Amino acid sequence: MNRSVDERDPAAPGPASAGPAGPETPETNRISHPVRPGRWLAAGVTALVLAWLGWSVAVNPNLHWDIVVAYQFDRVIMDGLRVTIQLTVASMAIGVVLGVVVALMQVSDSQVLRAGAIAYVWFFRGTPLLVQLIFWFNIALIFPEIGLGVPFGGPKLVTWETNALVTGFVAALLGLSINEGAYMSEIVRAGLRAVDPGQQEAAAALGMSRLKIMKRVVLPQAMRIIVPPTGNQFISMLKTTSLVSVIAGADLLTVAQRLYLTNFEVIALLIVASIWYLVLTTVASVGQYFLERRFSRGFGVTVPGTLRGRIGRNLRFSGSTR
Repeated sequence: MNRSVDERDPAAPGPASAGPAGPETPETNRISHPVRPGRWLAAGVTALVLAWLGWSVAVNPNLHWDIVVAYQFDRVIMDGLRVTIQLTVASMAIGVVLGVVVALMQVSDSQVLRAGAIAYVWFFRGTPLLVQLIFWFNIALIFPEIGLGVPFGGPKLVTWETNALVTGFVAALLGLSINEGAYMSEIVRAGLRAVDPGQQEAAAALGMSRLKIMKRVVLPQAMRIIVPPTGNQFISMLKTTSLVSVIAGADLLTVAQRLYLTNFEVIALLIVASIWYLVLTTVASVGQYFLERRFSRGFGVTVPGTLRGRIGRNLRFSGSTR
């Protein structure tokens, strides 16, 4: 007698009885990566070269590490470090204010304001910063006196000697801040343009003034785009202040040069200055990382890269003297 279809032999293997699925083990889900001997070889060679370079620098008697240690916290070096920090902070503050003003002029409805802003950016971005610093330092050759009074040849109420007014520090501050304002204006303008115009129209429909729209709607959203490049500009400014040495601005590099012109320890004092530049850049990189994370809240984005990677990128020399 033939058995029915439902009366199957329990021992007979069926299409659906592939056996009970056991618990998955780490070995089951492990992804096998192919062996890449070239990568291991390149990593080994790189580590070997770095170790060799580090050892060569550490034991090189011509570097005079004892001089580096002796001058690292020297009073003259500390004074130059203070001037570098002051120049960086003051120049960036003035540059940011100028950048915001010029950016608002660029997005203005007035053709005169737009033309003035375009001319400002065109000139100060188109000429080298080093030339601008030398120009401001020698401004007395053009205007021996600076005064206040009636314009277009009228009488002057008060005058000052330009050489007494425009010192090396003032010339450096003028050159750095005015040049930075041209770059910051483009950064701010890009941030303002990135905000959806529909939000401004909606705010205007609610009866908000243009100033309130800019303060309450546009700038809070634009800051997310403005902050990262502004942080990079600040870090770049820390290193750009070294150009002030050509006009004796009393910055870190200038005082280091003055010292090695007296004791002839050129390399040692350049290492001292470089170490302090690295310290300042690292501190600024940490601040930039947390500032970006603060302004990225609420936008569904995260700060790209790790803190260690951000510091590494900012330590690289930009290679631009503007």
